[in-house]
Amino acid sequence: MKTISVVIPCHNEQDSLQPLFERLDGVFAKAAGYRFEVVCVNDGSVDRTLDILTGLAAERADIVVVDLSRNFGKEAALSAGLKTASGDAVIPMDADLQDPPDLLIDMISKWEQGHEVVLARRSDRSSDALSKRWSARLFYRFHNQVADVTIPPDVGDFRLMDRVVVDVLNGLPESRRFMKGLFAWAGFRTVTIDYQRDPRAAGKSSFNGWRLWNLALEGITSFSTAPLRIWTYLGVFVAAIAMLWAGWITIRTLVYGVDVPGYASLFVAVLFLGGLQLIGIGVVGEYLGRTYIESKGRPAYVIRKIFRRDG
Repeated sequence: MKTISVVIPCHNEQDSLQPLFERLDGVFAKAAGYRFEVVCVNDGSVDRTLDILTGLAAERADIVVVDLSRNFGKEAALSAGLKTASGDAVIPMDADLQDPPDLLIDMISKWEQGHEVVLARRSDRSSDALSKRWSARLFYRFHNQVADVTIPPDVGDFRLMDRVVVDVLNGLPESRRFMKGLFAWAGFRTVTIDYQRDPRAAGKSSFNGWRLWNLALEGITSFSTAPLRIWTYLGVFVAAIAMLWAGWITIRTLVYGVDVPGYASLFVAVLFLGGLQLIGIGVVGEYLGRTYIESKGRPAYVIRKIFRRDG
């Protein structure tokens, strides 16, 4: 009997856990030919999430609870879940039921047909705010233009991965992990299933605009050096404009005589070039900071304790 592991990162999801497991149990009952394992990663929750999960783990042998020592973020929590999962196939999903558990059966069917990765693509994102839909569209478009790895648009972490894919991901050494990019980088035989994303079952998303911006920045700098090249090209362009302007001033002075330029234009030019330099230093600093953090070799997460019924 093959084992399917469902990995669920949890951060303050106390209100979502009961309807989540009710839905999952209904799906597990329909797939009687498989053994299921649910790996829940408590990512520093401050509500009753851990108490509820440990209570379930004490009663059920199919639930494993990984308690992280603090909040490390969803990418780290997902990495911890993948490392702990023992299934022949692993399915990461959110706890808020926006990823419908009923889709697991279709994913498993595609997997049994020989596909090593089964992607779940959101065909309708009307449950998301308009600003989030537009920003996600811009991110995917920009990232796929500049990065070496193409991320499928409207595909999140919800997917099925064969054990061979999970082993590759677990073997990657970096601690700053942008999981969507790593999933795409791994490759393997892939098929896509479309689904409609539902509204959250309960609670409120902890991803605000600032955290989404940082995640997008993480994704771009993790898989592309294009921002560094862009500033090189921009520097060449500005230098060329400056040379042309200098030539024009020289010709105008020789023909019409010497004039006194205004201080306003000089002030604007200094501020403009200074701003470009600071932005360029910031881009270089972003990559240098990533190199500095990776050079320390710190783990992406720390596990405080693993709870399971068999100890």
